[in-house]
Amino acid sequence: MTRTALIAGASGIVGSAAAAVLLDAGWTVHGLARRPIELHGVQPVAADLQDAQATAAALAGVDADAVFITTWLRQSSEAENIRVNAAMVRNLLNGLPPRSGPRHVALVTGLKHYLGPFEAYGKGVLPQTPFREDQPRLDVENFYYAQEDALFAAAGRDGFTWSVHRPHTIIGKAVGNAMNMGTTLAVYATLCRETGRPFVFPGSGAQWNGLTDMTDARLLARHMLWAATTPAAADEAFNVVNGDIFRWSWMWSRIAQWFGLEATPVDGTVRPLETQMAGDAVVWRKIAEREGLAEHDLDRLASPWHTDADLGRPIEVVTDMSKRRRLGFTGYQPTDDAFMTLFGQLRADRLIP
Repeated sequence: MTRTALIAGASGIVGSAAAAVLLDAGWTVHGLARRPIELHGVQPVAADLQDAQATAAALAGVDADAVFITTWLRQSSEAENIRVNAAMVRNLLNGLPPRSGPRHVALVTGLKHYLGPFEAYGKGVLPQTPFREDQPRLDVENFYYAQEDALFAAAGRDGFTWSVHRPHTIIGKAVGNAMNMGTTLAVYATLCRETGRPFVFPGSGAQWNGLTDMTDARLLARHMLWAATTPAAADEAFNVVNGDIFRWSWMWSRIAQWFGLEATPVDGTVRPLETQMAGDAVVWRKIAEREGLAEHDLDRLASPWHTDADLGRPIEVVTDMSKRRRLGFTGYQPTDDAFMTLFGQLRADRLIP
């Protein structure tokens, strides 16, 4: 029997990967967004999750076996992040039509669960690495905690099972995404090659020399499907990273090589991308027009602020994968291959030259 999924944020970096995995597995997929874009095989649902009544009306005919919440809206303060994003989760779950059979709801958050929100990112007393799911919450307000609490409350009321997925920085393709390191680095490398600027690592010495990990959006999507269909994974939170670890001192050269660049030696100076790329919108538009690229707006492709937050951290960040492996998910993705696959896809789709 065909199963039905609802993805909130189906056009995003995680939601689009989840849609592809679910469709490949034979599911019927509904994609909810304020302004749905055409996605092959996905049935669009137009709704603003900040509007409870409109959300309920839009979902009236969607009888979903599984719901995947992969979207959030960045606000000007953490207090506003909490207010807006917790309300979006509540409105979605309150708007689902009643269901006689079982239902599963998956929520995607991230490692800010352990590192703290943007306003206190990587500061203060932090849990010991590698991060493990049973570590207590930080003593700080965090919209991820508010989203979880909204999920737990609705599950207690309506009786569905749930899973929380905590990826590290996600590698995947999405235009207009607020947190997209892979495409940001591809655009940065293209600009360096075009202008002759050095391809210099923008972040901290701790990130350059320390161990880290990342999450391929495709692996995260497979993990979400596994959790939604595996009884042992019900009502659990999971870290989700690729399964390898690396140092940026190695990865940076790999990325440089793909773009035909030399990796500039690091001298200990932090050079944020937000500063380096501040005047590059005109340069990118000229490249896009000359090369016939599909996206001329630099801001639709690159999110320097988010890449700076990740690469500028003063601490080493690695994530423990023992829990998911014990329960049976053994998926693995080499991170350098994830970057190279993305770069090839961006070139094939005419998003970079």
